[in-house]
Amino acid sequence: MATEIKLPELGDGISSGTAVSIFVKVGDVIEQEQALVELETDKAVIEVPASVAGVVTKILIQEGDELAVGQGIIEVDAPAKAEARPAPLQTATPVQSAPAETSAPLKKSVSAPASGPVDVLVPNMGDGVDSGTVSSVLVKPGDIIQKEDPLIELETDKAVIEVPSDASGTVMEIFVKEGDTLTVAQKIISLVGVAVDTPVQETEKEATPVSAAPIVQVPDKPAPSPMTPVPQKSSSKLAAASPTVRRFAREIGLDIHEVPGSGPGGRISVEDVKTFSKLRHQQRAAGVTAGGVAQQTLPDFSKWGKIEVEKMNKLRQTSANHLSYAWSTIPHVTQFDKADITELEKLRKANGKKAEVAGGKLTMTAILIKVMEAALRKFPEFNASIDMQKKEIIYKNYFNIGVAVDTERGLLVPVIKNVDTKNVIDISVELTNISQKARDRKLTIDDMQGGNISISNLGGIGGFAFTPIVNAPEVAILGVSRAEMEPKFKNGSFEPRLMMPLSLSYDHRIIDGALAARFLRWICTVLESPFTVMLEG
Repeated sequence: MATEIKLPELGDGISSGTAVSIFVKVGDVIEQEQALVELETDKAVIEVPASVAGVVTKILIQEGDELAVGQGIIEVDAPAKAEARPAPLQTATPVQSAPAETSAPLKKSVSAPASGPVDVLVPNMGDGVDSGTVSSVLVKPGDIIQKEDPLIELETDKAVIEVPSDASGTVMEIFVKEGDTLTVAQKIISLVGVAVDTPVQETEKEATPVSAAPIVQVPDKPAPSPMTPVPQKSSSKLAAASPTVRRFAREIGLDIHEVPGSGPGGRISVEDVKTFSKLRHQQRAAGVTAGGVAQQTLPDFSKWGKIEVEKMNKLRQTSANHLSYAWSTIPHVTQFDKADITELEKLRKANGKKAEVAGGKLTMTAILIKVMEAALRKFPEFNASIDMQKKEIIYKNYFNIGVAVDTERGLLVPVIKNVDTKNVIDISVELTNISQKARDRKLTIDDMQGGNISISNLGGIGGFAFTPIVNAPEVAILGVSRAEMEPKFKNGSFEPRLMMPLSLSYDHRIIDGALAARFLRWICTVLESPFTVMLEG
């Protein structure tokens, strides 16, 4: 049944607007409340959602048209049982990405014949990752490729991933080259002789995006340049706010979906909008960067001599921003101690062959990972995160330990998951494998997520102490320095003992100094006398 979707009432005395972008084309399968058009009014830029679901049969407007309330926008072939009803309008925030959403409804695919070249686009990579740098192009024009064949290697701020094709066909044109920075939905290649998978919504449940197959489209017009801002809805869920609060946010130019709510269930009040707006203005006035540090203009160093400039890779950029954020938001304190590992080192060397047979290497880091799990059980404050917006502490009942790995590209922190289910040999094997993956640039995004606390071991390099930075949203990190023989007074005389320096940096908002000292001393005691774990758990 053909249904005409019209421009709904816009409220606030607004009777018209200019069509800035049209998000659909003839043949698209759309869902109710899916964004159709970006409309610029005299008060805000809004997205006009669909009032019914169906297949687009006709588009009645063009970009740049001045539209009036009640004017037809598109025609759809809608199910007979569907009733057209006004859908809520949402303020659109222009961002440098495609109109795909971070959390999208679960979809399935239906094959449809392609009428011409098909563009393969950069997919949604999940977890806030919206761009990456091309490290390798794996195909060339004329290549015949199959669905799921890798097209490029993309270096993101979390891992190097292979972007697969979503269809089989012959490569007609390649739009990227090594070194290019790509954003989500940017064109990678065009294929000929393929069938396109058309997404059809199957359920309204929210699905977590993964680094899956790329988006494939048959374009009616050239894809936007990566430098052109394309509107994107902040969330597929409606923000918990009253119409009055929504209108207030629109009037002052804020996306209601970005505002954290302080009410029950995260409900947003007018005061929440005012507080968020004030914070935004303060940050802009101070020139605050993503890392939370005000930028300073550097002098021209070439005035004093020869210089060389090297572009920061994606990993280094993200690391700089993340560490700046952690340093500026977490009140750091570092506790120092030393563990006598003389006897433990003898046991480690005596049992090293067992780990080698299993395919791993029995290192002090592997032992520390297991000790750290026991410490988190005894001191749950360290197995937590703090939410200052909601004034809550989140205690975790799982045990994932991050381990800093030094690579050519910079520092990576893969995570050993579910340490409580593994023995030291298991951990040794997994640590060996995941460290090699990090150095081979084969870590996945999942390998880097979910850590509760981190370990940074610089003992193999040297030094007697350092102050590691807490890896937010964790609340502590253990630094390990090189163990050395020292004279210790024991049993009435001095003896040579192998002493390992430890540095514990922690978030003072949730952990007090006395607790941190007890935590680190307990770790030292377990390293000195492993039987303690069996006694105390």
